[in-house]
Amino acid sequence: MNQPKKSPLRHLTLPVRFLIGLVIVADAVAKPLYRPILNWVASWRIMEAFEALVSRLPRLAILVLFAVPFVIAEPLKIFALFLMASGNVVVGLPLLIFSYLVTFLLVERIYHAGRDKLLSYGWFAWGMGYVIQVRERLLVYRAEALSAARSVLARVGL
Repeated sequence: MNQPKKSPLRHLTLPVRFLIGLVIVADAVAKPLYRPILNWVASWRIMEAFEALVSRLPRLAILVLFAVPFVIAEPLKIFALFLMASGNVVVGLPLLIFSYLVTFLLVERIYHAGRDKLLSYGWFAWGMGYVIQVRERLLVYRAEALSAARSVLARVGL
């Protein structure tokens, strides 16, 4: 009898899974807004030179270069959302925009340039695999929710 595969992250607590999901959902919502800007910035010569420089670095240097802005920007997104939910929109919204800009302009470009070397770390490849797996599940849930909503709207004649 075949046993279902157990997730290697089954030991993570629900709040950690929730935070990972929240960041992935927020990124998925914002991506259509920032993708054209990101593509435009990526076409700049200075960005092309930066990516070429990053791709020539040793993998540990790329990891450090990737980790520093990531470790700053990702918690800032959550903190900015918290500020906005607490009524501090004037502080929270610019902080959220800033944290997304750091992610778009630095983290994503560094990841893009050093992806192969970063994925040569087994733990990094495993973590990215998990993030991709969560993202795919969320996309399935979104599609199912949209389908259910359309079905309900069709039944009520809207």
